[in-house]
Amino acid sequence: MLILRSVVLFAVAALFEIGGAWLVWQGVREHRGLIWVGAGVIALGLYGFVATLQPEAHFGRILAAYGGVFVAGSLAWGMIVDGFRPDRFDILGALICLAGVAVIMYAPRGG
Repeated sequence: MLILRSVVLFAVAALFEIGGAWLVWQGVREHRGLIWVGAGVIALGLYGFVATLQPEAHFGRILAAYGGVFVAGSLAWGMIVDGFRPDRFDILGALICLAGVAVIMYAPRGG
């Protein structure tokens, strides 16, 4: 159950961080305005809060593992929202990152 909770929290964090960054990008680079930027800043703040809900107690481990989620999630976001088409190396890289997440977060450790 802790693994499921952790995976869900990583997914929610990714939505807030990647979505927030995308909103800022839209506000600045696509000239959509300060409301988009403000919404992005709020989403990025929520990402920081969601990360604190992880069952793992070590900040460095959470953020290191989340890096892999961010890589895969960013490619998925690009596909869904922006029509990005990853190539085989993008996909391979994302799979390697997700394998790293699994090792960092869920490998059995002596107590």
